[in-house]
Amino acid sequence: MTVRIGFVGTGGIANHHLRTLAQLDEAELVAFCDVVEEKALAAAGEYGGKAYSHHEALYDSESLDAVYICLPPFAHAQPELAAIERGLPIFVEKPVATSLGQARAVEAAIRGQNLISAVGYHWRYMDTTAQAIELLGDEPVGFALGAWTGGIPGVSWWRVLAESGGQIVEQTTHIFDLARYLLGEVESVHAMARTGLMEDVPNYDVHDATVTNLRFQSGAVASITSACMLSAGGHVGLDLYQKNQVLRIASGALTIDRPSGQEVVEQGNNPTQAEDRAFLQAVQTGDPTGIRCDYAEAVKTLAVTLAATQSAIEERGVSL
Repeated sequence: MTVRIGFVGTGGIANHHLRTLAQLDEAELVAFCDVVEEKALAAAGEYGGKAYSHHEALYDSESLDAVYICLPPFAHAQPELAAIERGLPIFVEKPVATSLGQARAVEAAIRGQNLISAVGYHWRYMDTTAQAIELLGDEPVGFALGAWTGGIPGVSWWRVLAESGGQIVEQTTHIFDLARYLLGEVESVHAMARTGLMEDVPNYDVHDATVTNLRFQSGAVASITSACMLSAGGHVGLDLYQKNQVLRIASGALTIDRPSGQEVVEQGNNPTQAEDRAFLQAVQTGDPTGIRCDYAEAVKTLAVTLAATQSAIEERGVSL
């Protein structure tokens, strides 16, 4: 069975999936929707199929097996609910919403229709992440240090808190999600933020930098740093500290530090392709077990990142 796919949103992240799906025999790209019609037309011209400027017109005009929803955080919820109403499995790019209420409404709708869903937390699909899980074994993790530090992405909505949710919610969410995937559920968070360094950037009200401390139900603790005020020297990854080893997961490699020395394992797979293939196989078979982050799982990560942002704004600890 070839999976006939429609796309809602054809911007930056959508193009990663479009390029990947175009190489998979089991995927057929048939329709593209974007509020900027030129983007939808460009995608249709490159991959074949029709262009639309409204998601409901796409849903009602095409015979689809699944929908990819790749939108800015503020634009989520209605496109998902409309797809679910029509019984369509959905792949949603993170973060799934800017509010927990919206996300839980979508989650309930998916559950009510018993639909396949997946969310684009591709760090879960890196082969180095799988190897890290194997190496962790049953030995407890004492603490973890994570970071997503760098500059400001080029899209204007990203620097507006009401539209992106802030860096923790929109970008560092990958590191928060990876920490949850490896360490379990979060019990409480306490974040501190720095602002005032980016006054030369117009229409900017997100934090320049944050440090979030997390306590996990397992007893492990972690600290995750976000920053978008750097012009050089950024870092992205998660380091896990056990008594006898440190595992450093970054995009591209896993570094293992032990008393006997250091080993570097290069990443050997394309995690976007892995998550896309897992979603397609689930749609084809009706079996979602290959999906490592469904919508309900992503809502749990959203709850953590929203709590961290709230903590930074209100300058207090937040329990989950």
